[in-house]
Amino acid sequence: MKLFRQFAHKKFGIFPFDSADSTEANDAVYQPYIKILFLRKDSQITIDFNTYKLENDALFFVNISQWYKLSTEDNVTNGALIYYNREFFCVEVHDREVSCDGILYNNVYEIPVVHLSKEQSEQVNSIIKEIVQEIKNDEHPVEEMLRVLLKNLIIKATRMWKSEHAVDAPEVQSDVEFIRQFSRLVDMHFKTEHSVAGYADKLSVSPKALHRRLTKFGHEGPNELIKKRIILEAQRLLAHTALSVKEISHDLGYNDPAYFVRLFVKQTGISPLEFRKKYYEKNI
Repeated sequence: MKLFRQFAHKKFGIFPFDSADSTEANDAVYQPYIKILFLRKDSQITIDFNTYKLENDALFFVNISQWYKLSTEDNVTNGALIYYNREFFCVEVHDREVSCDGILYNNVYEIPVVHLSKEQSEQVNSIIKEIVQEIKNDEHPVEEMLRVLLKNLIIKATRMWKSEHAVDAPEVQSDVEFIRQFSRLVDMHFKTEHSVAGYADKLSVSPKALHRRLTKFGHEGPNELIKKRIILEAQRLLAHTALSVKEISHDLGYNDPAYFVRLFVKQTGISPLEFRKKYYEKNI
C-alpha cells in the first residue's frame, strides 16, 4: 500500500511492496524524487547500467538523475521504497548533520549500496515500520517526525557504509572526508569543469596532491573519475532521452561534438549511437 503525505511543497512517501506489486515500484512517477530502496535477499535491481543480484538484504540510495529498474522476472523482489523531494529533505543542505553526500548520494566511485547483516536489516526494518505508522498519524508534528526518522535512517546507513568499506577508523577519517568532498564537487560541476586542476583549486590543493589522496586507497585518479562521471551522464541521456549526440555534447560542456564522440569511444569502446542502439535492443 502506497502512503504519501504533502506538507505545502514538501512531499514524502513510502511504498512497502512484495513480489506481487513490485512492478509498481518502477513507475516513472517516482523519477522526480530522491529515493531509498530497501530490498530483501534474492531481489535484483539495475541502477544506471549496473545490475545487482542480492545475496543479503540491502539499501540503495538513488538520486533524481539516476535510473533504476527492479527485476520482476523471478517473482522474488520485495522490500520498500522511500521517496521524497528536495523541499522535504535536501541532501546538500542537511549534509553537515548527516555527512552522507558524496557517500550515499553523488558517489563518483560506485552506486551507493549498503549490504546489511541480519541485525542491521532488522534495524532498518524497524525504522521503516515507524515511518509507516507515523505517516498514517494525523497528530502534530507528523512532518518533523518523518524527517527525524528519515535522518535517522540516513545516518545509520552512512555508518554502515563506512564500516562495510573499512573507512570508519579515526586515522582515515580525514581522507574519507576529502574523497567525499571531491565526489560532491564532481557531481556539481562535471558539466562545466573537466580539468583536474579546476577541482584541485576548489579543494585548495595541488593537482598532484589531489591525485595522491584519491589513489591512496586504490581508487582511480581524478582525471579518470571526472571522465567516468561525464560518460555516465552521456549514457543516461542516450538511453533515456531523444537528444541528439550534438545536443548531449553541448549539454556536457563540449562545443566540439567530434571530440566528445572520441572521448566516449575511448571510455566505452563504442560510439554514442552504437550505445543507444544496443541499449534499446536490450530493453525491447
